[in-house]
Amino acid sequence: MDILGATLRVYVDDLDKAIPFYEGVAGGRALRFERGGVQVAAVGCFLLMSGPESQLELLRKVAATIAVADVDEAHRVLGELGADIIAGPVPTPAGRNLIAQHPDGVVYEYVDRRA
Repeated sequence: MDILGATLRVYVDDLDKAIPFYEGVAGGRALRFERGGVQVAAVGCFLLMSGPESQLELLRKVAATIAVADVDEAHRVLGELGADIIAGPVPTPAGRNLIAQHPDGVVYEYVDRRA
């Protein structure tokens, strides 16, 4: 499995207020989208999220988002190594993802940029 990088998950009260700071830090523009009632902005290595606490509570259980070349390959490798695939692979606005719980109990999102 080819890991391309990781994204830091940041939960904010006001996405519009937070975006300019993170655009300045990352040196790039935010890509905004909504998923399940949560407003999201991807800025460099940061994934900013804002929304109802009931939705954010679930998202906070995911320790990090890991970019991979191919989610299908990640699904196979993780399964072979004993990870529990909680959800996916499924399409997202940014590609495809899956959620996996590693044998140590930590939960990660794996995402690729494939349509």
